[in-house]
Amino acid sequence: MSTFEQESLNYHKAQNEFDTNGKIGTLITKPCDTVKELSMAYSPGVAYPCLEIEKDINTAYDYTNKGNLVAVISDGTAVLGLGDIGHLAGKPVMEGKCVLFKTFAHVDAVDIELNTKDTEEIIKVVAAIADTFGGINLEDIGAPKCFEIEDRLKEICNVPVFHDDQHGTAVITTAGLINVLEMSGKKAEELKVVVIGAGASGIACANMYKQLGVKNITMLDSKGVIHTGRTDLNEQKKSFAIDTEDRTPEDAARGADMILGLSGPEQITTDMVKSMASNPIIFACANPTPEIMPDLAKSVRDDLIIGTGRSDFANQVNNVLGFPFIFRGALDVRATKITENMKMAASRALAALAKEPVPANVVAAHKRDDMVFGPEYIIPSPFDKRLLVWVSSAVAQAAVEDGVAGVKDFDLEAYKAKLQAMADHSK
Repeated sequence: MSTFEQESLNYHKAQNEFDTNGKIGTLITKPCDTVKELSMAYSPGVAYPCLEIEKDINTAYDYTNKGNLVAVISDGTAVLGLGDIGHLAGKPVMEGKCVLFKTFAHVDAVDIELNTKDTEEIIKVVAAIADTFGGINLEDIGAPKCFEIEDRLKEICNVPVFHDDQHGTAVITTAGLINVLEMSGKKAEELKVVVIGAGASGIACANMYKQLGVKNITMLDSKGVIHTGRTDLNEQKKSFAIDTEDRTPEDAARGADMILGLSGPEQITTDMVKSMASNPIIFACANPTPEIMPDLAKSVRDDLIIGTGRSDFANQVNNVLGFPFIFRGALDVRATKITENMKMAASRALAALAKEPVPANVVAAHKRDDMVFGPEYIIPSPFDKRLLVWVSSAVAQAAVEDGVAGVKDFDLEAYKAKLQAMADHSK
């Protein structure tokens, strides 16, 4: 067992008699130290907010934690790079998502692991508990059932339902793509994009690229290029089937402007990189070992921009740049859905923030002196506290514009000031 492995196991266990196992617990937000406070926290005073909510269910946002509470829900069928390991084996990951919600966006979150893989049962259970929360973060649910689960819950539930495995990577890579287009002078509608991996995140990324204007997308699964001659495609893959003679990753990479890897190690070769168009971009997102290592890719192309899912390389494609702040904005305007416009607003905010001077504390955290907008810095760092203001406010404004916000008279500048105060408080 490696030192890091042992340290990680120790991190997740109680270290003294006052500690608890796991990574999250309950924070009490109101005092309960006197008889009067006890009588308000529970009987008889608790009856009054109950009666107010009975009269108007929307006041649950005023008298309970609903407006700052997200459920992280999984069946454990597609956990990180570990696969179908079971609902309880996935619990450390779901607790970790709750930690990120609280750390980066001050959102309270609880993890719920479902001991079922049945699509109908998952939908039924989540729909039944959804009103307790301000939002539902579906996590690590395998494709293709994840598409149906999310789509149907979005129609049923009165709070945002967001499958982060699909949309998180899409939001972040779209932000990177926006900036690379600006750097290269290329236009979205002229790009040839190759997506290696046709799971939930690959399909969500391709859909966002289409919104950006990309028309030429070649998608590959474990059997090769998804083309119109195949008869083994699910409905999601069928929408990306193209009429082409290309069959292999090598075929698809030839002349490509961008390769997005959401598959596994060594799926992108140096020959593929050599065959790409000028000023290419690669997002090699497999973890812990990307489809191609940055140093290897750069050894054959000096005009390449590359990002990975790892924090020890430049341009980290990290979902933490998205989901905490997307939910923060959605919760604060009491949104009933997370729309395509809200996701794109998050991408554009991330892209814009990357052009701003990087704070000294972020530079120090990364121990880098090259963090200026350019090939080695196309998306912000997760440690940049301005993410809370930039991304959350953009998402909230988009929710208002789309008519899915429950708040009235939304004041964007006042909201930004509130978020800034929240960010300052966390320093």
